[in-house]
Amino acid sequence: MTLRIEVSGDDVTASRFAISPLWELTQALRQLAGRSPRGEATALRPWLARATSRYQLLRKETDLDTVLALEAPGWGADFLVAVPTGMTTTIEEMLAQVRATPPDQARADIAEALRRHPRLDPRITRILTGEEAAGYLADVLEVAWHALLEPEWPVLRAILERDVAYRAGQLAARGWAAALAELHPRLSWREGRIELAQAAGGDACLNGRGLLFLPSVFAWPSLSLRLDPPWPPAMIYPARGVAALWERHGTAGGRTTQVTGLTRLIGPARAAIVLALEQPASTSQLAITLGQSIGAVGDHLAVLRAAGLVRRARSGRSVLYARTPVADALVASATGAGQTEAGENR
Repeated sequence: MTLRIEVSGDDVTASRFAISPLWELTQALRQLAGRSPRGEATALRPWLARATSRYQLLRKETDLDTVLALEAPGWGADFLVAVPTGMTTTIEEMLAQVRATPPDQARADIAEALRRHPRLDPRITRILTGEEAAGYLADVLEVAWHALLEPEWPVLRAILERDVAYRAGQLAARGWAAALAELHPRLSWREGRIELAQAAGGDACLNGRGLLFLPSVFAWPSLSLRLDPPWPPAMIYPARGVAALWERHGTAGGRTTQVTGLTRLIGPARAAIVLALEQPASTSQLAITLGQSIGAVGDHLAVLRAAGLVRRARSGRSVLYARTPVADALVASATGAGQTEAGENR
């Protein structure tokens, strides 16, 4: 089955990217609670392993079950994932939207959740059917945010921002056909419409509203499409570079143990930067992802640029750095040599 979505010129103009800290939080909770297919999320396993103890403690100390009651396989309450207004929407702004949910919308979503979970604890049911349910749930989500994602949000945000910069560049340079094909294997562009394979078949139309593109770390590797109100048409897709959540390039046990030749050639800190530039990134994004100071990253980038290993280009208000073909060849050679050496050592 294939879903076909008609896209007009107005839709192309109205489409935009955004980042949703609240979406990341609810999806992280789904993963930790086993409400998403863990078997598919191989790239998330290291994060899940290290976050499980915090999650278990959180579940003991808060009413997290009230939030989990509104999540089911393939379904979730819309009002818990408010729509982000742009790239800089904060968790506080999104939780304020949850607290301001119209009562009718909250009741409709909660009624559907209760239908899907008929054996809920009566105490949880009383909370969810009370007048202050939306505010109560927002308070629980706020505690969960501080416990689970706030410490790692700078890295998460850097991953998502880098993905948006890359995707926007693909759209501008290569058009929707190339950009959508790379977004997810199930997506394609044909004759002015988006086609999503392995989905409920039929036709849909954006009606000039455009499409909201949301990269996600914790939805990985799934693709989610929302076309029904109250959300605007939105596509939530897996962000690139998820491994940066747990892997600090250049640290013990990281990727540079597999590229010792590159490390010996240019040093561990610069090798870490070259490896991280598999995707274009700004100085600040590299600093956050690698755990280095902005000044140190800037100095290393200057040396790498003088050596012809990185190049820079302006993207909007940001200056992004990327590997040159020479650096790509060095990484490929060093990685292959590292894998051979590791095989011989076994």
